[in-house]
Amino acid sequence: MKKYLSTMLRCNCRQREMNVLRPIFKFIVRLPRVPTAEDLVVVVDVTSLGGQYTKNTTNFSFLKETALLFALLTCFWAVGQEEDTSYKKRVLEASEVNLVFSYYGQKGDHAAVSGGEGTEKLTDAASSIIVQLPLNPDDVLTVDVGISAYTSASSSNVNPLDGDPSQIVSPFSASSGASRSDQLVHFNPSLEHSSEDRNKIWNINAYIASEYDYFSLGIGGGYTYAFNEKNTELSLNGKLYFDKWNPQYPIELRAGFFDNRILGSGNYEPSFTAFDKENRNSYSLSLAISQILGKRLQGSVFMDVVMQNGLLSTPFQRVYFRDTNDFFIDDFQLADDVEHLPDSRFKIPIGARLNYYLNDAVVLRSYYRYYADDWGISAHTASLEVPVKLGDSFTLYPTYRFYSQTKADYFYEKETALSTYDFYSSDYDLSKYTAHQYGVGVQYKDIFTKTRVFMFGLKAIQLRFSKYDRSDGLGAFITTLGTTFIAD
Repeated sequence: MKKYLSTMLRCNCRQREMNVLRPIFKFIVRLPRVPTAEDLVVVVDVTSLGGQYTKNTTNFSFLKETALLFALLTCFWAVGQEEDTSYKKRVLEASEVNLVFSYYGQKGDHAAVSGGEGTEKLTDAASSIIVQLPLNPDDVLTVDVGISAYTSASSSNVNPLDGDPSQIVSPFSASSGASRSDQLVHFNPSLEHSSEDRNKIWNINAYIASEYDYFSLGIGGGYTYAFNEKNTELSLNGKLYFDKWNPQYPIELRAGFFDNRILGSGNYEPSFTAFDKENRNSYSLSLAISQILGKRLQGSVFMDVVMQNGLLSTPFQRVYFRDTNDFFIDDFQLADDVEHLPDSRFKIPIGARLNYYLNDAVVLRSYYRYYADDWGISAHTASLEVPVKLGDSFTLYPTYRFYSQTKADYFYEKETALSTYDFYSSDYDLSKYTAHQYGVGVQYKDIFTKTRVFMFGLKAIQLRFSKYDRSDGLGAFITTLGTTFIAD
């Protein structure tokens, strides 16, 4: 009886149905007596054991009442089941936890910290935990928390003199001082709300990140509207970032610097002035339209508008001029200045995606993007990913990505800029180059979550590896491991 009463209480009936059933409730209330604990045992026996009971534990009158009540509750349960056909499906049925770990490494010989010449060796280990919580059928809260710890030979040369004094100072070797490593911590909460018909989605989000010399605070929001029987989707998103530098200048440009090992013609007296701005603000607006074009074809187009202002230069990146004398400590050339870039930048990326479902096992995912900004850079990106299903649980992900860009108006190789220029940088990220990225990934997915870890079931695990090669000599790789767990 408890079973059917709980079912009755869970039913979400409309008012008219409650009016029909109200006389039945009155009749039930007038039943001559309430079943005892012993009677309930017999009811269980009657309903689950085919009516096997003994005469001395119940009476025929109670069984009639019980049978009538059973029939009435069964009718009520049927009404409830009819209601359940219109039950609103939850956006997220259960809480999910995603654990992501990545390891990145790179090598190169054009470090911006040492004016476009020197080691770019860097390693970075990052981990994140992303928790998705369904607050109710319509709302999902997502919290992303992570930390990234890196060791960089190039950033160690912000102060190449704080290492072992017995070692030769060189831009191609790393200092062992404190500037060699740092940690970046981020916190990214977001809230998503879906409409009753699931055709509209609103979202708001925030972003906080901090490392030794940089702090970032961001807020954002967006709106997605699906129409044309959900075959067409329009989305609009905006983000605002308010960042602040804690400028770390090259050691030789700091007040009070002196070293008796300096070699050069004349006195080392760089014409350096610290930046008077320390803020960097970014504003972006994104528009995207996706369309189901057929049974096998889906496409989307997108455009972003990005505006930045404030301190867009990196304070610790050296520049060497063509028209000034050179000064050294061992093999390390002392800076003439740090990079100077305009205090505003306008960017417009425009792109498209096209997905073609070749068959049940193979999907072709293509991507193209054109980028242009008012610093003189234009770029093209094209990529192709081909997921291949290997049975019910495994999927293979081979990928390829191509990128090319022109150089910025303010990029100069080492000792080619003049000290009279307003803007200059030797950061090879602003140079002309092409790049190729090759990758492969494998995913295991278990929709039944048979593997358990405490109170969570393993839904998916994915491992990816990518290799990156740039025409200026920079090479990099990244390995990423991700897991998804579902709470009971």
